Formats: sequence, C-alpha cells, structure tokens
Amino acid sequence: MDCFPDDVAEKLGWYVYRLIDPRNVETFYVGKGKANRIFEHIKAAVVPTEDEDAVDLKLQRIKDIKDAGMDVLHVIHRHRIVSYEVASQIEAALIEAYSGNANRVGGNRSGDFGCRFSAQIVAEYSAVPFVPLEPLMLISIGRSLEHDSKDIYDFARGVWRINPARVARYNLALAHRRGIVLGAYRPSRWVAATKVNFPWLDADIEGRIGFEGERAETEVWEAYVGKRIPDAYRERGATNPVRFIW
Repeated sequence: MDCFPDDVAEKLGWYVYRLIDPRNVETFYVGKGKANRIFEHIKAAVVPTEDEDAVDLKLQRIKDIKDAGMDVLHVIHRHRIVSYEVASQIEAALIEAYSGNANRVGGNRSGDFGCRFSAQIVAEYSAVPFVPLEPLMLISIGRSLEHDSKDIYDFARGVWRINPARVARYNLALAHRRGIVLGAYRPSRWVAATKVNFPWLDADIEGRIGFEGERAETEVWEAYVGKRIPDAYRERGATNPVRFIW
C-alpha cells in the first residue's frame, strides 16, 4: 500500500505514526501528519519541515530496505486527533518511548516536559532560574546527550539548521538539558556542517551550521550553569532545539 483510499484519508484527520524496518522490526521514525503523509517517506516525496532535513528523515534507510526487496511497515498509533498541537504532544511521547528511532529532534517541548525520573523532576524545578544578562542562544542537547559520548561543548556547537545572519548577533550560547544549563560558550565563528569541521558527522549536511568557540568566562559560567531556564523562555520554541533570548 502506498496511499489511503480518498474516503479513508479524509476520515483519519491528524494522526501519529511509526515507520518500522521489517529486517529487525525496529521503529526508525515517528511522525505526525494528515492524509498520505505516512507514505510520502517511501516515495522520497516527503517535504522536510523547518526542523527536519533528509538526514533526519532517514531516507537512506528506506532505500536500504527497498534494496533488500522488502517494504517499510507503517503503523498508525492514534488517528482522528483533534489538532496539530495535540498530535505534536502524542508524537513527542512516542519519540521518547521508541528511543532507537532516527528522530534527531525529541518532539514538541519534550526537552521541557518530556520523560524523566521523579528525582530529576525535583532537581529541575528546585533549581534557581537564571537572569539573562545579554542576548543569548538556548541550545537543547538533551536527546543527543543520551545517545553519544561527546562532551557538552561539541554537543552545543552543532550542527543546527539556523540562519547564519541571525546567530551572528548572539555572542553567548547556553547548552541545556531538560531546562538545566550545562555549559556556556562564546562562539568565535560559525562554519558549515561538514566532516572537516565536525569530524563525528557521517557526511556533510547541507543547510546546517555550527560554531567554533570557547568556554565562557568564569563569571558568566557561574551566572548560568546549573541554573534553570526561566519559565518565560520555556513556553515557545516547539520542537526547534535552538531558541533566542532578546
């Protein structure tokens, strides 16, 4: 099957789905959509959103499945969802539940309100919120931090799908996980997302950039690291891992 009958597509409304690799029955992508969005991946016709690119969507894996003479398995977890916003919340929960998936972004506000232990909840909400003293970037590294061994600086510096002209106005980048600041850095220059600039990449990624820089001075580090992002700055941003203050 590569599409729904028209009457079925109309009745589905918003839905949340999983793509499964039949070779190992592994969920490799979680998404949301309407109509035939679930099938657009296998047609390589899916249009990346502002938070996605071809790497995120794992189109190469779909090609490998096809080359093995098999078909991607499609599962719809919940349909007739009342709105995009509710679908985003369900999607975020599934992304966390299926931790082996290829979604690079954790889902709508998962960095703020996603899965964690009760002790982590207490630690986060007991932390003192920081006071922004200058224009800064908030960079969520939570999902990456759970699946790799790079240090916090490397997680913070890239690679991101953001406007180079915009980031040039910000001289402080705060790396945070689930609302707690883990590192503060001064970008000195922004570079393209290539294997030369970021050796851990599997391949160059067009349209993404990252920074080179250094740890912020001691007084700045102490003003932010270990503190909580103020609630006023946790209400926006949706799935985008980079937010801007001021």
